[in-house]
Amino acid sequence: MMVHMHAPAIDPKAAWREAYEAAQPDPGGKVVTIELEARETDWEYAPGRFVRAWGYNGQVPGPVIQANVGDVLELRLTNHLPEATTIHWHGLRVPAAMDGTEMVQHPVAPGETFTYRFRLPDAGTFWYHPHSNETVQMERGLYGALIVRGAGEPALDAERVLVLDDLKLDRKGRIAKFGGLIQRHDGREGDTRLVNGKAEPELEVAAGQIERWRIVNASSARYVRLSIGGKPFRILGSDGGLLEAPVTVTEVLLAPADRVDIAVGPFAEGEALPVEALKYLRTTIRKRNTERFATVKVGAARPSVAMVPERLRTIAPVAPEGATPNRTVKLGVRMSLRRGVDFVINKETHHRDAPVKVGEPQVWDVVNETLMDHPFHLHGFFFQVLSINGQAPAWRSWEDVVNVPPKSTVRIAWVADDRPGSWMYHCHILEHHAAGMMAHFDVVR
Repeated sequence: MMVHMHAPAIDPKAAWREAYEAAQPDPGGKVVTIELEARETDWEYAPGRFVRAWGYNGQVPGPVIQANVGDVLELRLTNHLPEATTIHWHGLRVPAAMDGTEMVQHPVAPGETFTYRFRLPDAGTFWYHPHSNETVQMERGLYGALIVRGAGEPALDAERVLVLDDLKLDRKGRIAKFGGLIQRHDGREGDTRLVNGKAEPELEVAAGQIERWRIVNASSARYVRLSIGGKPFRILGSDGGLLEAPVTVTEVLLAPADRVDIAVGPFAEGEALPVEALKYLRTTIRKRNTERFATVKVGAARPSVAMVPERLRTIAPVAPEGATPNRTVKLGVRMSLRRGVDFVINKETHHRDAPVKVGEPQVWDVVNETLMDHPFHLHGFFFQVLSINGQAPAWRSWEDVVNVPPKSTVRIAWVADDRPGSWMYHCHILEHHAAGMMAHFDVVR
């Protein structure tokens, strides 16, 4: 269970009311109204194999929420779980009062409801999940994808939303309880690999066509070095939407909570291609080899009308090359007699960081002082990666998660727009977050 060290700095009800009333759709936009229930359910993760789980609207993952830029999402959460919960809108630039953490709202108690309402300013692939007791609630199935569409996006032959996860089961086939030094150190990884809540499904693709795959890594701790049978594919977008131009690769690394949009195909009729997580050594106690998530089965040919433009959009740099950092965030670990190991930021668990002023450019060095990878996640704002160990990234993009390799420094740049309130950043390996590798800060005018 995550421990929060600081109470909300302002009245959550007053902040919620202000944000709720301010959320109005753009001209031509609409209000997308959703009813979402968090409740126990029987989850059939493989044919004839069920596990007692927690889901949104009785399914795992929860329903894919879809809207357009400029729409307002109004979602009423009803909690039928035996414990309190919230919803964090991962990657969305929402008002602080709608961010779904216990810093900004009172958790929704069993039997109660809470309404989130906010405008959707950005196109991209996002997701939603609890920010209460995450190591339990997310592992039991509480997560879902959220797609926001913008004007002028690439037109492909088909689109899929693929939410990746894994499931750790005990000897009786139930979701295993969290425990032990290995899980606390490595994070929780299961041996049942899931795509959209199903174990190693087959994905039927028409020969000759090009599809857009919107991929979310919803795993607690698993890194996915994604490969599709070694075939090339084109990266169209990442956490914060489209890149400036497509990038052709044969693999891409998805840290926990990362997203990627890719153009897949065309393939030849009769091909069968594994969708795999290639071997990736993140210096954990338990090592993993290449593992399959799904299989692409290529069927009969269909004509293609897909158009992937050479230029997708322009992303202006936030800070110049060589910008001097104005903050250092140090990710660390220390031994604990009571817990075995603590994960810390700037030498303390649940760190309280200095405020950030609206409109003031931020250049942060995120320094990993440990011997294992950590995915750094910033709530509520996108950043640009300026460098990794002094080397510029292969492309400019907007991100809310970046992997920080062992003994490495990632320099990021971002600017807080006018959404004051309490925010946080943390490692998105859920067990590391719960063990203290997270920080609170305020955005102030």
